[in-house]
Amino acid sequence: MMRIAVLGASGRTGQYLVKQAIDKGYGVTAVVRDPGKVGVSHDRLKVVKGDVFSEASLRPLLQGHDAVLSCLGFPISPVFGVTGYTGSMRAVVRAMQGAGVNRLITMTSWYTDPTSLTGVAVLFRLFLLTTIQSVLSNMHEMEHTLKKIHNIDWTVVRPPGLRDEPATAKEFLTNEGYWVPDPSGIPIGRHAVARGDVARFMLDVLDRNSWIQKSIAMTTK
Repeated sequence: MMRIAVLGASGRTGQYLVKQAIDKGYGVTAVVRDPGKVGVSHDRLKVVKGDVFSEASLRPLLQGHDAVLSCLGFPISPVFGVTGYTGSMRAVVRAMQGAGVNRLITMTSWYTDPTSLTGVAVLFRLFLLTTIQSVLSNMHEMEHTLKKIHNIDWTVVRPPGLRDEPATAKEFLTNEGYWVPDPSGIPIGRHAVARGDVARFMLDVLDRNSWIQKSIAMTTK
């Protein structure tokens, strides 16, 4: 039985991921700040309290697992900026290396690189730059941190946006880049993807052991 650790398991995407992984027969360890917020119980689910910014906290929790899947998200902070993505990833990577776990799948977003906005409509570009740029910038920094790590099989999953909806049976569209292009080469659309579908895609990447040390933009057809 494959054993996976899910970071951000009490979050809106993480809860879908935990339930789907259990349905697939995996053993799941949900690593959360507040175990009371995990809204599911199962004999193959273990809920543990952990600090995602602490290697010492995470390392024993990751021992014996085959993979780590992260749905961690951090809020916009206009005053202090966003540092959660890089801060947590440094601790996660060190903990994985210490625990002997080498498969990591983590979630960011389309347009993390500011230069990827060149093909985007002006109004939408202004919206991104004035609302969530601090989040995208820290995601981008985290992605670059992973690119320097060669002893972990990481994959970055980039959805365009997230809807609080369960998984569908829709076909996935993917591109190794910062967004998914249409036939003319511009972003295929800005429609948010169901959180359940993002979870489904992350598990599909794990099952197929695909996109090793790559960042992949995804959406649904």
